[in-house]
Amino acid sequence: MRQYAKASLWIVPLFGLVLGVLLAEAALAADSAGWVPWGWDYSATTASGVLSSIVGSMVALLGFVVTIGVLVVQQATGSLSPRYMRLWYRDRLQKAVLATFTGTFAFAFSLLRTIESDAVPDLGVTLAGAAVAVSLLLLLVYLNRFTHNLRPVAIADLVGRMGEKVLTRAAARISSSEAPDSAAPVLPGGPVTHIRSVRGGAIQALNAAGLKAAAVRHDCVFVVAHPVGDFVPPGTVLIEVHGGASAPDPATVTGLVALGPERTIEQDPAFALRVLVDIAIRALSPAVNDPTTGVQVLNHIEAFLHTVGRARLRGHYVLADDRGRPRLVVPGRSWEDYLQLAVTEIREYGATSLQICRRLRALFQGLLDTLPAERLPAVRVELGLLDEAVERQFTDPVRRAMAQTADPQGIGGRRRPASRPG
Repeated sequence: MRQYAKASLWIVPLFGLVLGVLLAEAALAADSAGWVPWGWDYSATTASGVLSSIVGSMVALLGFVVTIGVLVVQQATGSLSPRYMRLWYRDRLQKAVLATFTGTFAFAFSLLRTIESDAVPDLGVTLAGAAVAVSLLLLLVYLNRFTHNLRPVAIADLVGRMGEKVLTRAAARISSSEAPDSAAPVLPGGPVTHIRSVRGGAIQALNAAGLKAAAVRHDCVFVVAHPVGDFVPPGTVLIEVHGGASAPDPATVTGLVALGPERTIEQDPAFALRVLVDIAIRALSPAVNDPTTGVQVLNHIEAFLHTVGRARLRGHYVLADDRGRPRLVVPGRSWEDYLQLAVTEIREYGATSLQICRRLRALFQGLLDTLPAERLPAVRVELGLLDEAVERQFTDPVRRAMAQTADPQGIGGRRRPASRPG
């Protein structure tokens, strides 16, 4: 339900509509009480004309914002990544603009029906004009964001920061409830009960607190069979129940695992990396042929990889109850998983581009210079695969040497050894 509410474009505007009606009633009550500043008097004709114009303009502006939304959909699916659309739907400013327009419309329309020859909602007409000014200001801010933030590099920056935020938040949540000996959890003996999914879908999120509480009630250990982000067909094992004084209700347990039509970034930082890679390889397609955009996206992928490389990654995480007893085992992603997701497709689709080869090499060298020793073998493996790709694609020695040069700008920013003083 939370995922639906975040991605919905009608819930917040509906609240704005209701709030506009309520504020109109409050303004009418203030008018009837005689609390109207001096000089805020309007004739019935003037008030009717102003409110009618506001009602019509709000409807027109709503159509304008919807048109912009259609353009965003076309732009994102054509040149960026369809996966980005789920993040765009969550934009709070867009929902605030729609809510302001609907609220102003409802406010003005509610006042319009009360105008009579001897009764004019003077306070309400003035507030309606102020609401129009606020609506226009929000529209300008929204247009500014729309024109500046729809560029691939701006979206890459936004998605990368969201992924880093989710990763950091998940690490803090896990560390606060992780079992003391989480490296090798001892599962209770006896039969293992399998709880299967009733319907298929992508695992969007887990209610870890609810799963732990259910495991405590039944004195068992829940082992989640699939990581967040996996698509599970109907009948697939979702939870393995080890031990237990009583059998948990399958419907209750599966209700603590959110399934949906596609992945989300809520508990899945790898999905942010997936969106970044999609944007990069779309730019590297022959139809677009924009390696510079690929290089710019690699900047944000590198920043994300540095954050992942310093995080505590494990193949599984064991969460304990208040007494330190293991109750929930959740699968995780390894450093190798993140690294392969980040560079494999870009290397394959960009192997013929000097810019991409040089930027990837700079990325690997940056990781080798800064990450802990346990992360370096996987980086060296990917660097070796890049060397093989360059050998295959660049047969000319001069161009091969260029492709084997690390360059954080793709072309034009080659690292040079520092000059010695004197």
